Amino acid sequence: MTKRALGQTFGRSDLATRLFAAAVFALASGCSRPSRVTIGSKAFTESAIVGEIAAQGARSAGADVIHHSELGGTRLVWNALVGGQIDAYPEYTGTIAHEIFAGQNIQSDAEIRAALAAKGIAMTRPLGFNDNYALGMRHDVAQRLGIRTISDLRGHAELRLGFSSEFLNRADGWPALRDTYQLPQKSVTGLQHDLAYRALADGSIDVTDLYSTDAEIAQFHLRVLEDDLHRFPEYQAVLLYRADLAGRAPQVVAAIKRLEGQITRQRMIEMNEQVKLKRVPPEQVARQFLREVLGVSGGATAVHGLWQRLKTSTAEHLKLVGVSLLAAVLIGIVLGVLAASLARIGQGILAFVAAIYTIPALALLVFMLPLLGIGWLPAVVALFLYSLLPIVRNTHSGLRNIPASVRESGAVLGMPPIARLLRIELPLASPAILAGIQTAAVLDVGTATLGGFIGAGGYGQPIFTGITLGNLHLILEGAIPAALMALAVQGAFELLGRIAIPRGLRLKAG
Repeated sequence: MTKRALGQTFGRSDLATRLFAAAVFALASGCSRPSRVTIGSKAFTESAIVGEIAAQGARSAGADVIHHSELGGTRLVWNALVGGQIDAYPEYTGTIAHEIFAGQNIQSDAEIRAALAAKGIAMTRPLGFNDNYALGMRHDVAQRLGIRTISDLRGHAELRLGFSSEFLNRADGWPALRDTYQLPQKSVTGLQHDLAYRALADGSIDVTDLYSTDAEIAQFHLRVLEDDLHRFPEYQAVLLYRADLAGRAPQVVAAIKRLEGQITRQRMIEMNEQVKLKRVPPEQVARQFLREVLGVSGGATAVHGLWQRLKTSTAEHLKLVGVSLLAAVLIGIVLGVLAASLARIGQGILAFVAAIYTIPALALLVFMLPLLGIGWLPAVVALFLYSLLPIVRNTHSGLRNIPASVRESGAVLGMPPIARLLRIELPLASPAILAGIQTAAVLDVGTATLGGFIGAGGYGQPIFTGITLGNLHLILEGAIPAALMALAVQGAFELLGRIAIPRGLRLKAG
């Protein structure tokens, strides 16, 4: 292939990339509805309940509201609010002052509101309950060791500490607590908050962080250690919302302000217990609260059976996999051709796609959020990048392994480079290329479940919800269909290979 032809091919690849990105972004924009209000919540039960209460209350006021729950930690949801991907979410004053605005020495309510206003964000008055951080131990272990306060931990360096990943790193979490109390423990690990309770119960860890309204405190008979040096600030529950929401959807702002002072600490503990321990859906708990406390019907919330949920999850998952795989095939084959044709550029291309592949899938997904926000678009882009390596590498190796005599025969016949590529080289490399696409497709099916972490839907949504609620049935509702889809994709590509690839090439590939 001549340099001019390669340059034209590369130019077409760049143009195709731009057109694809534009098309995907336009589709995402076209699917969005400006009149719709989006409420988010973090990946723990209480946040999901309060978010659902706010969403149903706004629906009862006539607003078109969608609730994205299980969106991850503070930074992810806060950035989504500031970036406009969501319009409101539940938060805590201590988190705002000491995590979101860490290092700014913000203390008072007025200072918090001023800092939020500078970001275009408003805050309700407290909802009525204070959900402080605390440390907890199994009561029998604490009793045996004589531990009642956090200061008592100083005399037990052997204790194993397991904290939620966010608490382990946030400014008002473990680092500040360790320094204030001069704690000597070295065995400190990060866990998902709900899994930490189970690890505490079975003795895998000795101490974990608690939310003071958690239902598990009573369930697992835990002792809440006294914060005797008063290190933890107050965490009054509030709702944060975009300041422009008052102009766009005043009924939503009015609805969420009706929640001010209405959720008592005891009621919040009871609602957490209903969802976590009694397996009552958050939607039902929210509807009951609104009816009993505010005297309103919680707005229309669709309640779907298992088959309807599976149908929706499957369609969302196929969309994530299908769009990302199609883009990876179109771009990956072009990059593979370039890598096989130009040695120096080829090494750079292979190194680039290999470097992307070494990034953990969840980290790659999170990297997309500042640019693309939450939802299906960042998930598709991350999956596209993650799918490139097997397609590019197999296209490269398939083309490079074609015998030189075959390549020369095409040149002797006077065929131009593009004709040789399309009529001889790509057909001969097709078994390897198809194998690369098959690998990418199967990987995509599994990796796409991580999209549930950022509101992209698919099979990941019930998996993440099930982990948060400790509900094995929900986890299996996502995990089993994902495994079956991966097997189906594997079988479909095996069948496609038998149909599309001539028998002689299949035997050679084998």
